[in-house]
Amino acid sequence: MALWHPAERYPDPAIEILDPRFAKYRITSAAVERLATGFRWAEGPVWFGDGRYLLWSDIPNNRVMRWDEETGGVSHFRKPSSFANGHTRDRQGRLLSCEHGTRRVTRTEYDGSITVILDGFDGKRLNSPNDIVVKSDDSIWFTDPPFGILGHYEGYAAEAELPTNVYRVDGQTGQATVVTSDIARPNGLCFSPDERRLYVVESGLVPRRIRVFDLSADGQRLENDRVFLQTDPEGSPDGFRCDVDGNLWAGWGTGEGRDGVMVFAPDATPIGRIALPERCANLCFGGPARNRLFMAASQSLYALYVNTQGARGG
Repeated sequence: MALWHPAERYPDPAIEILDPRFAKYRITSAAVERLATGFRWAEGPVWFGDGRYLLWSDIPNNRVMRWDEETGGVSHFRKPSSFANGHTRDRQGRLLSCEHGTRRVTRTEYDGSITVILDGFDGKRLNSPNDIVVKSDDSIWFTDPPFGILGHYEGYAAEAELPTNVYRVDGQTGQATVVTSDIARPNGLCFSPDERRLYVVESGLVPRRIRVFDLSADGQRLENDRVFLQTDPEGSPDGFRCDVDGNLWAGWGTGEGRDGVMVFAPDATPIGRIALPERCANLCFGGPARNRLFMAASQSLYALYVNTQGARGG
């Protein structure tokens, strides 16, 4: 268990202003809270406002966990989970999950049954779907790196059959297309609030970087590929989400003094940092006003109230 020392006074020194633009997003009387701990690798948080609970993955333990806002209680939502990783909700409120063990993307229906969204492409199995978002036209976008098939810790060891693509699944027809195959081990992804840009973490290079694409006029293809941010050799972005102002809140690591969340303005300037004692793998906004940042970080789940809201669709 990582050492955790909650702030003894406000403002919490774990919340750092790196650029004056971040000051308005910090609530001076809000501190980082650790909501739960005791996991092996926490990932993929997703908020269910209608039930006032959060779900997230504990990948090596092959389970999806649930935290209830009213009671603070932690329980199993799904076990086994097919080594689920990233999650989101579609625009009808249903859970979408990336599963390493079955190498597929699924949807949990209202009655609890499971619908397979995609488990292969061109007659070949997917690698291990990682992170996922839904656009306002109901299309599903997800990354497919090989992390879940590299060994028997976060899935089952297997050979990759496809490149490390990013996919789009049409919300009406269910047809899948590759929107880019040029990213080495694509990881986290999210849309800008206006859905004109898609950000994707590239984990297969050192130093790692975040790529950004423009969306085509019909919103179905990616154009104008460029580097949004290149980290230093020790920087490691993972999952991320945008707020309503277009700032990018990114899970970050690794290494003591570097773990937590980095916040970037739309022009890629680092404006803020939330220090955690563990590497943050992924995050989401939740709470009744979508102004509570939930951070899945290694062995623990953290939260912080911020003075902004998460963009829809994450």
